[in-house]
Amino acid sequence: MRGHARPETFPGRSGCTGETAQGLASLAMSEQVGTLNIATAWEAVADAVGDQTALAVTGNRTSWADYDNRAACLAGTLRSRGLAAGSKVALYCHNGVEYPEAQYAAFKLRCVPANVNYRYLGDELAYILDNSDAEALFFDHSLADRVDAVREGFPALKALVQIGGDTTPSWAISYEEALATPPMQRIERSGSDLWFLYTGGTTGMPKAVMWSHDSLFANMAGTFASLGEALPRTASEVAAAATRIAAAGSRVRQLCAAPLMHGTSGLSSLNTLTHGGMITTLGQGSFDPDELWTVVESEKITMVTIVGDAFARPMLDSLDRAAKAGKAWNLTALRLLLSSGVMFSAPVKAGILAHHDCTIVDILGSSEGTGMGSQITSRELEDAGTARFALGERARVFNDDGEDVVPGSGERGRLALGDPIPLGYYKDAAKTEQTFPMIGGRRWSIPGDWATVEADGTITLLGRGSACINTGGEKVYPEEVEEAIKEHPGVVDCNVVGLPDERWGQAVAAVVELSPAGGVGIDEDILNRHARTVLAGYKVPKRILLVDTIQRGPNGKPDYKWARGALEATS
Repeated sequence: MRGHARPETFPGRSGCTGETAQGLASLAMSEQVGTLNIATAWEAVADAVGDQTALAVTGNRTSWADYDNRAACLAGTLRSRGLAAGSKVALYCHNGVEYPEAQYAAFKLRCVPANVNYRYLGDELAYILDNSDAEALFFDHSLADRVDAVREGFPALKALVQIGGDTTPSWAISYEEALATPPMQRIERSGSDLWFLYTGGTTGMPKAVMWSHDSLFANMAGTFASLGEALPRTASEVAAAATRIAAAGSRVRQLCAAPLMHGTSGLSSLNTLTHGGMITTLGQGSFDPDELWTVVESEKITMVTIVGDAFARPMLDSLDRAAKAGKAWNLTALRLLLSSGVMFSAPVKAGILAHHDCTIVDILGSSEGTGMGSQITSRELEDAGTARFALGERARVFNDDGEDVVPGSGERGRLALGDPIPLGYYKDAAKTEQTFPMIGGRRWSIPGDWATVEADGTITLLGRGSACINTGGEKVYPEEVEEAIKEHPGVVDCNVVGLPDERWGQAVAAVVELSPAGGVGIDEDILNRHARTVLAGYKVPKRILLVDTIQRGPNGKPDYKWARGALEATS
């Protein structure tokens, strides 16, 4: 059923200025009659292929019919607690069936799901609850103490739902209790409803990127095209496409190895579910590459989503160990390895392909836009090298004057993406104007990634400008130095930051994790000489700290605050 209900405003918190709140509400709920809503599309999928598996975690499978019904029950609970269209639902939970079920429930009620990093402590959680104007919170039982410590400061929270645990605190309800409510009846909805994707906060406090369902759907065109389908425009077209895909045996079975609260798995899983596919996750706890390959084999996974080397290097080590032991997982179903968010180095890609022939797609994008560039690698397609991407068809590279960077000129420019893009940042009009400016009469998404354009039109990613190191007047991008150092066979991981320096303003400094086997005997001098063979002198780290393990976020992204602290603590 096509959703085109009457527009409703998204109320802002009292701390938001009237001008900002009014502008964002108008922007968010601008009605587009006839556009499609994700919940309405998924209901059509459930009606069409209800017996197919939608979710599979630790061997337990949920059919599309059950997925739809369970989400409707959760939506009924949220509505009974006073949530309505535009209410924000924060998801403070690990991977598992509960995350997609709670998200679907929010969509059904026309609420706005908001991802919360499960590594966040009290103050960080409180910030998200306040910034998002959350009225409901789904949280894992292991995080209950953190929730309890801040909840009294948020009287607007109408529903606190605990996932798992032997006991449930008096101030919350259990997930099972939330499922016991009769399912909410289906309603009409709009493609202008929202989905919040919080940024990681690497350059200040996290910001909620506001994606409309319309823009999310528009970004799915490539996924449907890969399955031989045009992008559906109505619920009936979604149902028909899901039916054809299932009949052809082409359903995607996706393993979200990266957290669902991260954009890589979050966005791609929306795509997979919208054509009637299946998603699965790993068990809770630290990332286990052996578990990943076991799930790929047992669930006949066709697609795995990861975040660069932080996932891929352990995966390659696991394959190497298995090969040496004479063990081999059956990976014949795996067709696609998708990565986004951080660097995925060429040697690691080559190592994985040596074990299994599949297609590796390295996507250049961000929370503020997908499809800026891509690199496709397989046994037949030679790798173009780390950080080298084909520019997306909707992407450009602009210099500071808003003009296209000339290919082969060596000029640095900022990556820009055209429609479909997000509406902006929730409750931050100034940052929205800065990141989504008007250039040439149209809005662009320019998150801050710098690149050069080669003579053949490909781009070399330099890194995020906000992390750029200014050393003696020269700009150094951490990612470029990190990847150069990681080309040394004895290096597992590397983080590069700028430290205050009396002579240079900032000095390039690196934290390096060595391989337990290949790193024996490697010291700072050896890495320094290696760096000088691939980098200009001013880019070579003036200090290198060797550590047992580099700390990264659960989404695989660098923790530069930790790296800087480690360097300062040993200076």
